[in-house]
Amino acid sequence: MNIEKAIQLRKEGKNEESNGILMQLVVLHPNDATINYQVAWSFDVMGKEREAVPYYEKAIALGLSKEELEDAYLGLGSTYRTLGEYEKSKYLFQKAIEEFPNNNALKVFYSMTLYNLNEHHKAMEILLKNITETTNDHKIGEYKRAIDFYSDKLDRVWH
Repeated sequence: MNIEKAIQLRKEGKNEESNGILMQLVVLHPNDATINYQVAWSFDVMGKEREAVPYYEKAIALGLSKEELEDAYLGLGSTYRTLGEYEKSKYLFQKAIEEFPNNNALKVFYSMTLYNLNEHHKAMEILLKNITETTNDHKIGEYKRAIDFYSDKLDRVWH
């Protein structure tokens, strides 16, 4: 029984079996940040978001590696959003983006939260800028300056 086996089982789509191993591991090692993070992730992939939350929160509080923390922020922020806890999601994504400003996935998930909070203008601005900064699409590249310019002026009408 080890964490590598549980991760492999999850990759194979054997989510229940993976979660069972992880739940045994977290009982044996309740203060292991990585195990708590993996338990949270396992609940997430099974669609059990509410069960994932305390494990994400504990993993973050215990201290994760930079890579795991980045992914845990995304997982927890997204989970808060799917549970309708939009303010918690917004706060967490703001903190995560401050800490990991080059993570575009965090920005995209943050924009979804902003949408849920009816902050449509900011959500669209983030998405549009993300598209122009990350796309390899030639046509979008041709209009990058225009898209960036209009990204925060979507309601403005020029006469």
